Amino acid sequence: NLVYVSGQIPMKDGELAYKGKCGVDTDMETAQAAAKLCCINLIVAVKAACGGDLEKVEKVVRLGGFVSCPPDYCDQPYVVNGASDLMHAVFGEKGRHCRTAVGVASLPLGACVEVDAIFQIKN
Repeated sequence: NLVYVSGQIPMKDGELAYKGKCGVDTDMETAQAAAKLCCINLIVAVKAACGGDLEKVEKVVRLGGFVSCPPDYCDQPYVVNGASDLMHAVFGEKGRHCRTAVGVASLPLGACVEVDAIFQIKN
């Protein structure tokens, strides 16, 4: 039983909290905070899919990280660590996952990071 959560951008209270290009408009710490906020939004979505019970999450299967950046930027994996580290902190060993971390020219609403996920849940 898999739950696919569409890409989440760093939205907080209905507003885009982090925008721009990583390495140009945002430093590493800010970009990681943006990835962490994307992850929080993923967790909120999967919690809703589980009827409000995160104990139903058996495994975080995969994260897909998209980092808005210039062509010569090479730190995408470090940015997406902001999301990966939170998954592990929240779910423990169940939070270990495979992932991608890729650079892109732009993201919706000018976001600096977007993260999607696949979760395995109990029936």
